[in-house]
Amino acid sequence: MTDSHLTRRTLLRYGAYGAGAAALAGTAASWDRLTGADIPGRDDGSLVVATLGPAYGPEAIRTLTEGFKRVHPDIKLRINAVQAVDWSDFFAKILTQIAAGTAPDLVYVATEGVQLFAQRLGVPLDRWVKRDAEELREYFADVHPSLVESMMYEGSLYQLPVEFNAADIYLNNQVLKRAGADFPAADWTRDDFTALLRDMKRASGSQFTPYFWTNRLWGGVVPWLFANDTNLLTESKAPGGAWLWDSFYPAAERAGRGGGFRWTTPQADHARVEEAYDYLASLIEEDLCNRPEGGNGQNLIGVFSTGRVGVTPAGGFWAGGLHLAGMKAGGFDTQYFPRWRTQRMQFGAAGYALLRTSKRQEEAWEFIKYAARRDTLMRLFNTNQTTPARRSMLTADRYRETGPDRWQVFYDTLDKFPDTGPIPAPPQVAEVEQVLLKHTGTALASRRAVAPALRRMQSDLEKAMERDV
Repeated sequence: MTDSHLTRRTLLRYGAYGAGAAALAGTAASWDRLTGADIPGRDDGSLVVATLGPAYGPEAIRTLTEGFKRVHPDIKLRINAVQAVDWSDFFAKILTQIAAGTAPDLVYVATEGVQLFAQRLGVPLDRWVKRDAEELREYFADVHPSLVESMMYEGSLYQLPVEFNAADIYLNNQVLKRAGADFPAADWTRDDFTALLRDMKRASGSQFTPYFWTNRLWGGVVPWLFANDTNLLTESKAPGGAWLWDSFYPAAERAGRGGGFRWTTPQADHARVEEAYDYLASLIEEDLCNRPEGGNGQNLIGVFSTGRVGVTPAGGFWAGGLHLAGMKAGGFDTQYFPRWRTQRMQFGAAGYALLRTSKRQEEAWEFIKYAARRDTLMRLFNTNQTTPARRSMLTADRYRETGPDRWQVFYDTLDKFPDTGPIPAPPQVAEVEQVLLKHTGTALASRRAVAPALRRMQSDLEKAMERDV
């Protein structure tokens, strides 16, 4: 990929659902001090929206501003594309703006920041959603309830999801052909996955890695925990939410829904967690996958597109990324994550959150609705740099140029697997993620290292979850 901005924009989709949230934690921790300071800032009367710059380039900003102006000519809009290397850096810069008295009205927030933001910085959207229920009925009919539920906290809705990415499996068709392997079935198992990696390894040279993954919250170890019917933290649902579910979703789709996810007690020393880590350690031992590697997978597009990696977890954002890298539509395809005890998969989503300090909350709500409109998202997500939250936008025409052939996998990960859920992201997500990444690297040094490393992870997670954010 020759355009550095396009490269970063695509790769930041990895970070959007797995990068550290330490800077956001700092924002929340400093909230009382910042709001108490009452620092005056320059105000030109604009509604200010902060987005992650590399993820939203100049064309996207122009699309949003010009389109919004046509619908709301009376609302002056300014979109600040904050130039940052990842979500941690982005939230650090938002903190600086708040401290300077120039806080935005709206901030684009990904899954790992939803609950922390809701707890300390955000405004629930409930009263507006109830007021404008008829206007929003079409939106909710087009968006899977799991995405909406992931944006709820303790019974209230804080964001309208506009995009998501599930950790599906990308396979290099050239490598499959070289190995003489068939494309895996939708209901393939962990054992089928292992056998495929072995076939790929036998057919390729020493520089080839059958399965490549990055050590992060999204797309790292967590998909294997989900597949083995477990999680890093115990998961439950908060009460409430009936006001939304009963209004917008039929009985079959609202069954089992609540007021948002709760992630509470650490369970890193659970037998099934250890089993998942042991499985990954066994793949490393057989030279079937890489050792844990941090970062956002910056080099992965190149090695996958040239056939040096056979299989990797990624979301719909990679379809656009591989196309920009020069990979033909028929060069790769996608499948669901393999089944183990379950075939539950993970996702991350994003949307606009409203700051409590905003003095333009009605105008901000109008922007939130505009940004979730189908025509807006059709113009904004026209290069397959993400998976739209709106089901109706995923069509054969959308993926004809970029691929994959099995593009239905992206939304069917939700529709056909309704228990698919968000990455575990409690308000203490910053420390939880740091603990996960640190001890995952140690645990996978060898199979003998798994159990002691997970015991240390459990201890550190317990301390992290006891801290008040």
